[in-house]
Amino acid sequence: MIRYLASAAAFALAAASPVLAQNITAPDAVVPAGITVESVMVHGATLEGNLEGNSADREVMVVLPPSYGRDPTRHYPVVYYLHGFAISGRDFYDFMQVPTAVADNAAAGREFIVVVPDTLTAMGGSMYSNSVTTGNFRDFVATDLVAYIDANYRTIPERDSRALVGHSMGGYGTWMVGMAHPEQFAVIWAQSACCVSPRRETSESGSAMAAVPREGADNSGFGMRAGLASAVAWAPNPANPPYFVDWPVNAAGEVDELVMAKWVNNAPLVQVASHVAQLESFTAIGADVGDKDSLMRDDLLIHEELEKFGIAHDWAIYEGTHTDKIGQRFSAVVLPWIASHIAMTGD
Repeated sequence: MIRYLASAAAFALAAASPVLAQNITAPDAVVPAGITVESVMVHGATLEGNLEGNSADREVMVVLPPSYGRDPTRHYPVVYYLHGFAISGRDFYDFMQVPTAVADNAAAGREFIVVVPDTLTAMGGSMYSNSVTTGNFRDFVATDLVAYIDANYRTIPERDSRALVGHSMGGYGTWMVGMAHPEQFAVIWAQSACCVSPRRETSESGSAMAAVPREGADNSGFGMRAGLASAVAWAPNPANPPYFVDWPVNAAGEVDELVMAKWVNNAPLVQVASHVAQLESFTAIGADVGDKDSLMRDDLLIHEELEKFGIAHDWAIYEGTHTDKIGQRFSAVVLPWIASHIAMTGD
């Protein structure tokens, strides 16, 4: 079966800029011999009661290494892998061929449990934010999900044996979840993170966003849907149905500076200065981006911001687009890097 995914190649750009979505194909993931994959439903108490009606029960793909079934006394480090915009966790797991990545690393002596949660929402993505409109997905990843995996699998249930990785919107989530919950993860790696710098709106583009009928949101186009997802995640308003959002343009047709301030506050680039201690607490930080990715400038900016504050991190610009090398790099670069920085065995 082939699934067609949309990639948020320019999701971090201003709404007036073109969104360069790529169509990519993802066959069902191959599951190598010895690898076990479980699809489980994880209930998120942090997601209950959200105004958008997003389910609090989320599918989670759990990939277990070869020795998991053979050695019932062994416990394992966990890598949490966050997907991008407009795709599901299962589709991302398929596209990244996660079981093969786990098998290849196990063959080299690096065995992990890899967890891919689904955070798809009515607008196409949670932005891994806390919002009464979409649900508290930032907390879901760091609390509900981690607690479930530790309770149901033989993990090493310690910060030093957990890693957080994500691509595109998931890379954004890696920065934001990591800075909000550094107590949960020892290392983080952001692949081609979107939405790094503050996003702004013009009165024209903001008015266009507010004019999209709620029942037409699904067909509003990739860029518009991404804008709507950002809006409901970053400036929720339970008193303003049907989107339950404060729009970036007020009734007078002017850009609402309070809403823009809320959006700016959700930019990882802005958050670095107030989260130096949290970032310094990580055992290691990594980030990369392709040289043909429209997000390269944004990702370079956060690299430079980390350098400004003397925050140690590994950084790479590689030859590639937003999507063409990410699976290969996850297996051959990111997972080996994680193994060199987290506790691979328990006490």
